[in-house]
Amino acid sequence: MRLHTLKITAFGPFGGTQEIDFDALSSAGLFLLHGPTGAGKTSVLDAVCYALYGSVPGARQNGGSQGQHLRSDHAEPGVRTEVVLDLTVAGRRLELTRQPPYARPKKRGTGFTTEKAQSWLREHDAEAAGWKDLSRSHQEIGEEITQLLGMSKDQFCQVVLLPQGDFARFLRADAEARGKLLGRLFDTHRFAAVEQRLAEDRRAAEKQVKAGDTELLADAHRMQQAAGDTAELEPADAEPGEPGLADAVLTWAAVARSGARERFTHAHLALGAADSARKAAQDALAAEQDTARLQRRFAEARARAAALDERADEHLALQQRMDRGRKAETVAPALALRDAADTEHRTALREEASTRAALAAAPELSACAPGGHLADDAGPGALAEAARRLAHELGGLDAARRAEQRLTRIADDRARLDREERADAELLTETDGWLDAWDTRRAGLQARVERAQEAATHAEHLAGQLEPVRQRAAAAVERDRLAERAGTAQEATLRAREDAATAHEHWLGLKERRLRGVAAELAEALVSGEPCAVCGSVEHPAPSARSEGHVDQAAEERALAAHRTAEDHRADTERRLARVREDLAAAKAAAGDAPAGQLADAARELEARHAEARAEASTLRAARETLDHAEREHGRRTAARQEAATRTASRASLREALDSERDGLVGELEQARGGAASVEVRAAQLERLVTLLDTAADAARAVEDTAQRLKDADARLADAAFRAGFDTPEAAAGALLDDAAHRELQHRLDARQAEEAAVRAVLAEEDTAAAAHRPAADVAAARAVADAADTRVRVAASARDAAARRCDALDRLSRSAAKEARRLGPLRATYNRIARLASLAAGTSADNERKMRLESYVLAARLEQVAAAATARLRRMSSGRYTLVHSDSLSGRGRSGLGLHVVDAWTGRERDTATLSGGETFFASLALALGLADVVTDEAGGVRLDTLFIDEGFGSLDDQTLDEVLDVLDTLRERDRSVGIVSHVGDLRRRVHAQLEVVKGREGSEVRQRGGV
Repeated sequence: MRLHTLKITAFGPFGGTQEIDFDALSSAGLFLLHGPTGAGKTSVLDAVCYALYGSVPGARQNGGSQGQHLRSDHAEPGVRTEVVLDLTVAGRRLELTRQPPYARPKKRGTGFTTEKAQSWLREHDAEAAGWKDLSRSHQEIGEEITQLLGMSKDQFCQVVLLPQGDFARFLRADAEARGKLLGRLFDTHRFAAVEQRLAEDRRAAEKQVKAGDTELLADAHRMQQAAGDTAELEPADAEPGEPGLADAVLTWAAVARSGARERFTHAHLALGAADSARKAAQDALAAEQDTARLQRRFAEARARAAALDERADEHLALQQRMDRGRKAETVAPALALRDAADTEHRTALREEASTRAALAAAPELSACAPGGHLADDAGPGALAEAARRLAHELGGLDAARRAEQRLTRIADDRARLDREERADAELLTETDGWLDAWDTRRAGLQARVERAQEAATHAEHLAGQLEPVRQRAAAAVERDRLAERAGTAQEATLRAREDAATAHEHWLGLKERRLRGVAAELAEALVSGEPCAVCGSVEHPAPSARSEGHVDQAAEERALAAHRTAEDHRADTERRLARVREDLAAAKAAAGDAPAGQLADAARELEARHAEARAEASTLRAARETLDHAEREHGRRTAARQEAATRTASRASLREALDSERDGLVGELEQARGGAASVEVRAAQLERLVTLLDTAADAARAVEDTAQRLKDADARLADAAFRAGFDTPEAAAGALLDDAAHRELQHRLDARQAEEAAVRAVLAEEDTAAAAHRPAADVAAARAVADAADTRVRVAASARDAAARRCDALDRLSRSAAKEARRLGPLRATYNRIARLASLAAGTSADNERKMRLESYVLAARLEQVAAAATARLRRMSSGRYTLVHSDSLSGRGRSGLGLHVVDAWTGRERDTATLSGGETFFASLALALGLADVVTDEAGGVRLDTLFIDEGFGSLDDQTLDEVLDVLDTLRERDRSVGIVSHVGDLRRRVHAQLEVVKGREGSEVRQRGGV
């Protein structure tokens, strides 16, 4: 994997757009990434990780919303956060673009709207010399990058972005901490999954066995509860999983079943005897209860008879009240008639008083009444006569009403004529002014039409000249652009030819060196006693050996592949150069030798003149329409002036006729109104008085009629009361019973009669009288005997049923226990086998002497590889003093497998890595990180990592050690790698020439690139 360019926009501390050319930095092999604290050095590495995996390393991705956390606080609201990474991985040139979620201002209104995260993946097409889109799906891009790199994000951050602090802690960590890091890098969770699966299988099998034993013990305890005190011995008191449990339970069950059957036989015989005794006691109880009932019945009848004798006077008074009520019923119709007449008379009096009060309150009565006065006690006849006279006067006002309405219409017509006269005067004034200026206005509009026609003709002429000038100007721009591309393509072609020649010479040199050393390769395949493939001899006295710098077949094939790739690149650049030259010749033929700027100026000048002429010509239609509209307006205004003069002459005669008619109507209406404001007011007064007088006359007549009916009703009531035997009508009214009182009195009389009949019937019964002469019945004693017999039956039945249920339960539970015992046999064998395997994988088995878990065993092998790879660089950094070795000795909690020690060549002793000094810890952790990167890379499928970053820690080294560390890092270029050092150390700025400086400011950070190619 090689990084080419990285473009960052509104990301982290970078408010604007920053672009980093890793190709230029990587050309020097080592480059330095430095800057003050907080400037954004780590943000550059975060951007690389975010472009590849869509998230940043470590805890920084958990700081809230991913998009909000990554966005720069210095960015403008309209600028979207974006990271674009151009890289080559697995031989493919790719471009990754990532945009996190973005809360942008709304285009309309206030507030913000959130846009979703976006991702693009493009691949460079060498044949088409351009980029082609591959995917815009987050999931597809993530799967593609993970597959190409062969590493997860955590592995990438450990292998490519080497965190020295983590490896320093790794050196001092215990076995468990080392296991977590190595497990994450080498993806050994599948071995941990095997351990977990075996443990889960063991727990599941153990759970099944214990569940079966628990169920078996539960059956035993249920049988014990069912057997009660019939069992002669107790079931085995064992824990689930113990052997022999099933036999003990089944033996005890057989004994319990036998005892339960004997108890059932005894309980059945006892139940029969108790049932016979209960029947005899129940018969005796029934006889005593019947005697007691008859004796109570006779005593209750004697008590009721005595009570009737005590209430005899009350019964006589009720009968007399009933007789007087029946006599008063003959007077009831006369009473009702007299009450109705009295009510009607009182109502008539109230109506008469109300109408006379309303009539007296009318202020216009004295002015409108005949004779000018009406007496307060006037009778019905006088009131009716006054109403007739006023109604006659009201009928004579119809003609006056019509005259008054006509006078109102005349006033409206007169006002309308005045308005029309004013409107015509204004119209004549405005029209005369417009017509006086008509000749000048028409001449101006005609001139405007002629100017627009001339501009349209000129615009057509310029349009024919414009297109050829535009084509020449565009061809000139394309000519200059292609000239620059031709120069660039020429340089690229020369470089490609040089690279192809160099690769060819390199391949030929390796091939020649391999041919010189091929004898050594053949000698390595010789086997003693077998014939040589060249000479056929079975003896090999002096086989050739590999010399220093021997070239094997793989190296030759790699050189050949590089030579072919360079040849393909050379041919591709030559084809691109030929195409550019052909396009350049065509552009020169179209544009000529005139400068592009001169042609562009001429085109712009011609375009401006053409636009001006078109703008003038575009007004032609509007000018013609304006002229047509003005001519139509002239005709309309001339006709309007003539019509206004005609209307003015006709209004004068109409005004004179209206004035004459108005004068005649005014005198007629003055007489008809009287003293009222208008004829309508006078008519309303008369209508109200006629209504009041008619109502008062009707009320007076009603009073006279109701008074006569009340007098007749009083006479009839007195006569009816005398005939019924009452001294006065009031006495008859007091004796009268309403419906409810009559029903209540009749009910009490009927109840006494019914009670007397019932008492006589009971006293006449022979059985009741005979029982009254017998001794008193003792029901309580008989009931106590019966209850005791019933209790004995229930106890015996319960004992018999309990014995039967006990037998059934023991039979059922015995069958269940036998079935469970048969089922547990295979489960116990399976559990024993799985338990041994799980203990071995977990390191708890006695067979596992070092108590090493399966995952630890695999990680120990990986740690040996890492220690070996790290030692190759650690020896050089420490001048041959230190070597890292893996240890599988026992550690914490009795486990082993992930120990890491350092061997000091000066003392020849092995010691813990925690005893290293600060500087020694740094270069040891650096060697460990580089070694781990190599091992993880090989483990991930051999993906080539051409760009690495190393974090802080160089400040703890002295000058000599720093030189040795830089020499080791410089050797990484032998594998065509580039290494970026992230450090504050000032001395590194003098030793490493290719630098990427991050500068912070109030408006955000910026990157400055120095050195490199």
